[in-house]
Amino acid sequence: MKKVALVTGGAKGIGSAIVKRLIKDGYKVAFTYNNSEDKAVSLCAELGENCKAYKLDITDSNAVKTVIEDIEKNFGEIAVLVNNAGIAEQALFTDITDEMWHRMIETNLSGAFYCSRAVLKYMINRKSGKIINISSIWGETGGSCEVHYSASKAGLIGMTKALAKEVGLSGITVNSVSPGVILTDMTSHFDEDTMNSLKEETPLNRIGTLEDVAGAVSFLASKDADFITGQNISVNGGMNI
Repeated sequence: MKKVALVTGGAKGIGSAIVKRLIKDGYKVAFTYNNSEDKAVSLCAELGENCKAYKLDITDSNAVKTVIEDIEKNFGEIAVLVNNAGIAEQALFTDITDEMWHRMIETNLSGAFYCSRAVLKYMINRKSGKIINISSIWGETGGSCEVHYSASKAGLIGMTKALAKEVGLSGITVNSVSPGVILTDMTSHFDEDTMNSLKEETPLNRIGTLEDVAGAVSFLASKDADFITGQNISVNGGMNI
């Protein structure tokens, strides 16, 4: 029987690359989306019966609980949770409104908390499971004009380390992955000069790909990572060394 992985924000970008990689690794994959229904439908059509999409606003804790209950009951026991759903935004610190701050924290940090809490109900009973949080290089180093984003991603790393200590005796690992500059919709608005500058700042002298991030998640989800927990894997080409 195939193991089940749940990927939040799996319809596009890094999320869709993770979904595809985990399908390739032999998982059945459930993924959530919020505003990308067309891409979710297309991805499921491409990947077939081992893939199922669920519309979900991860800032709604009751909705999170309902979707995870449905997956457990009708799709399969969740062995791996990848908290990938998130938003990004650039703004001067003094221009960040209360609404912008709360929306960022609720989506990037609280959403991962709601999903992890709901899934752990089942994982703890089974004494097995893997939780993988997608953070960011800015969660490690901080990013100018992205203070609210950086704070939310740093919070994910802190949650990863603390939760790993709490659930380790239940046979559950908790790790995070921090992508650097990756070719996604979030970087598509950068001009050529900016992208070249970012490449030059990277020791490996290239911009990361979606598959680079998906590969790190694949490793953490595998048996090869069974003795790794509470760690943050930086997938950034050496940018912050």
